[in-house]
Amino acid sequence: MNAMIERLTLEELAQTLVQQSEVKQDYLVDSTRMVMEAYGGTPVLRVLDYSGGDCMEPLELTSTAHKQLGAYLKIPASYYDRMLREATDLLTTNVNNWLNRTAEVKLLRTMDGTARAVLSNRYWCVDHLNLLQMVIPVLGHMPGISVLDCGLSETRMYVKVTSERLKEDVVPGDTVQYGLIITNSEVGMGAITIQPYLYRLVCSNGMVSGERIGDGTRRIHKGCTMELNGPMQVYHPPELTLRDKFAEQFQNSVKMAAEESKFGEILDMMRRAAQANIETEELPGLLKLVGTAVGIREPEQQHVLSHLLEVGDMTLYGLANAVTRYAQDVDSYDRAIQLESAGYDLIAMPLRQWNHFNQAAALQAAA
Repeated sequence: MNAMIERLTLEELAQTLVQQSEVKQDYLVDSTRMVMEAYGGTPVLRVLDYSGGDCMEPLELTSTAHKQLGAYLKIPASYYDRMLREATDLLTTNVNNWLNRTAEVKLLRTMDGTARAVLSNRYWCVDHLNLLQMVIPVLGHMPGISVLDCGLSETRMYVKVTSERLKEDVVPGDTVQYGLIITNSEVGMGAITIQPYLYRLVCSNGMVSGERIGDGTRRIHKGCTMELNGPMQVYHPPELTLRDKFAEQFQNSVKMAAEESKFGEILDMMRRAAQANIETEELPGLLKLVGTAVGIREPEQQHVLSHLLEVGDMTLYGLANAVTRYAQDVDSYDRAIQLESAGYDLIAMPLRQWNHFNQAAALQAAA
């Protein structure tokens, strides 16, 4: 089995973000001055001045930057990935050909000599550390709130908090605690989101609600067009302060997410799911149907099934908990959050759809 994901304390997250901030740099770049070359089989990105000299040291690209560059140049992702694996010379030829045909200003985000994002010059940067500086004071004024854990990946930051005041049993002895999860991306892989979070005390599983609180925060990464004079210039994103309008929207959204009424709504769904039995013995077939619906990959379904059989709770709620239990086994925080979201999607599933999956699995077994 893969190594489990690293979960950070708030202090560890803040320390890591401070260290990263010291090696981050952003640039506005003329896309026609970007050139890809392969050094020892590894593609690197160069930015050239008008005399052909380097404006900076060549940059390796993260997987995110590769995806964004390919999407910007309209190179199909599967073809780009194949060239990256098997034919870097062909990749550089394709990329440079299309870069020469563009004339746009791009935002190039780098960290420690690596290109981590290739974005529009309208991208409004809200960095993790800046957001965290707004999160901490808000949470500090909310009674009974504590940080459960934090995560940091190539693409996103996650902060999970729970409320000591809001906890109840789904069934006797199975207590869930209400909270929220705050997510941000510095590299264009999603807006700032604030979502309800359910933490199951008996086994430390969690579920991420599909509801996003506060529509105002989801538009934060789209801002004004940034102008460029020359082939490249250093860009310093403006920092948000607690006096900014967004900070007020963000604080209000956090408070909205922590409302007791939302906990009651989700608790009702969990209790309903606990009464919805698995009505078929064809569990692999049921997992396949459900997995397709909520995004559980085929290789993951066997692990989910193992957790389901281990506990023996043959209900929709039990299946959802098996999914979130498996989320603890994966080595990607991003994937763990996706699985915790899939667990929530299961308890939110209409009973008509759940009954249909049970019947379809039974019919497939009989065929």
